[in-house]
Amino acid sequence: MSNAALCVTSDILFRTLRFRVFGTVYTMTLKLKRTPGLYLVGFMASGKTTIARKLADELGWCFIDLDSEIEETHRKTISQIFLEDGESTFREIETKTLRRHVLEIEAGKPCVVALGGGAFVQSKNWELIENNGVTVWLDCPFEIILRRLGDDTTRPLATDRGKLSEIFEDRRPLYARADFRIFVDTDDVSAIVRQILNLPIF
Repeated sequence: MSNAALCVTSDILFRTLRFRVFGTVYTMTLKLKRTPGLYLVGFMASGKTTIARKLADELGWCFIDLDSEIEETHRKTISQIFLEDGESTFREIETKTLRRHVLEIEAGKPCVVALGGGAFVQSKNWELIENNGVTVWLDCPFEIILRRLGDDTTRPLATDRGKLSEIFEDRRPLYARADFRIFVDTDDVSAIVRQILNLPIF
């Protein structure tokens, strides 16, 4: 009787301990082994492309920048697609492109993917990557984003800076669904990459 009680207690403690201390490590490691994809998400100008490229180089993994690939494939800038074809068309293209890479990752191709600022907040895209790799939110303060944007008005949603602030706040709860959050308060790319490499996922 006491042995049975001890066994049950040990099992409960093990599950609790694993969840609170080791659970994330265990779950995320299996997640990466099953589908070796790291997706960097966050607002525009948070450094996703630059950091993803450096991270992929450090890991020896494939690097994918979703927006750049779309522009190259369609021979148009994202702004042109928004203007000429509409945002809904762009989102369809975005999901189709992401789905293709997720299938490659599912097949075992290790990749670091930089998602566009609005990609992660689209429910179809979230469903695609939720269980097919690990997501990392690059949480960059709005004042740093404004500094980096400067006078850049080539981004379709950046032309109205007042509206941009609203979009920034609206998207934060959606970015917060990511598996991990890295606070980006520096322009030191190597320092951010080190933080990601120190996450308990490898």
